Amino acid sequence: MPQVEITEEQGRYNETAIKYAAKIHQARSASKVSGQPVVDDLFPSFNRAGLGVYREHERMGHQLVTHSLQAQADLQGVTFEHLGLTIGTVLHNIDLKQTLSSAAIKLIRETLLERKVVFFRDQNLAEDQQVSFGKCFGELDAFPFGKSGDNPYILEITHDEKHPGTENSWHTDVTWMEKPSLGSIAQCVVVPPFGGDTLFADSYAAYLGLPAEMQQRLQHISGINDYRIFLMGRGDGALPENLAEEIKKEILFGVSHPILRTHPETGKTALYLNGGFLRHESLYDNRTGDTLDVEEAKEIVSFLQQQHGRPEYVCQFKWQAGSIAFWDNRAAQHYAASDYYPHERVLRRVTVSGERPYYNPVN
Repeated sequence: MPQVEITEEQGRYNETAIKYAAKIHQARSASKVSGQPVVDDLFPSFNRAGLGVYREHERMGHQLVTHSLQAQADLQGVTFEHLGLTIGTVLHNIDLKQTLSSAAIKLIRETLLERKVVFFRDQNLAEDQQVSFGKCFGELDAFPFGKSGDNPYILEITHDEKHPGTENSWHTDVTWMEKPSLGSIAQCVVVPPFGGDTLFADSYAAYLGLPAEMQQRLQHISGINDYRIFLMGRGDGALPENLAEEIKKEILFGVSHPILRTHPETGKTALYLNGGFLRHESLYDNRTGDTLDVEEAKEIVSFLQQQHGRPEYVCQFKWQAGSIAFWDNRAAQHYAASDYYPHERVLRRVTVSGERPYYNPVN
């Protein structure tokens, strides 16, 4: 191959770069402390995403699932397909149309707790079957701000040429509720010809990947969440004022939740917020009740909203007709990619009732 002629200027630059590369490497090597390095010190404060994943995987015993969970799966003939290091697992060889044994329900629930979101293929559940599956894990929450299916506990999420996708931001569901849902179970019934994947992010790892000073800053901060976005409308017009006021009288409008949340079953700390429901200026110190400076509050929210989007924390699920995703709202955020317009995409969702969020600064 013909060689590119190097100019005199480029040659001088390369000589200088090579000289200083050697000197800089020598200086950095000399400054390193001998012995085993402290892992936290290897990551700069402004880029700790890899550390967050490492710390969560460390808490998982540097294994994808516990030995006891794997033994349960083996006993039931279930195989795991893991999508991410700390988040996301497809469970194969389970038919959710059949009445599930207590052992199968236990397996699914424990996998959810360890992996934050679980998936199933080729289920094609009818509405009532999907609702029955949801009830295996607790009571259900009906959803007042969307179109119900024939079964009132089903929420239909339909996007097409007239209704572009609007869930394309990182969020955890229904933080406007006093007791937000434990988890959501969605089934895809119409798949676009391309795109439409949903991404899931590990909220434990996202918390562990925050700068240490931010972790400390958030320990006593809460904020107010409400559902005004649904009253204002999202491209389909605001609700009539009298109807909006009627709803506010019946459904609590404005609830306080901590920005850090302790998972009631695992005891782990998760980063917990939904930028669409959180009033960005509403942050306050829950020890004193004092509100934060508005600009500081908005800066904190803006910073935290970007945290879940780091690819290190994320797994991506490609929908097929009949696929089901069951995610733990207490441990994960999700993002529905809206890259398929004007094609149609239809999901059906049920939500399992949860508990009031709290923070216990132990984990």
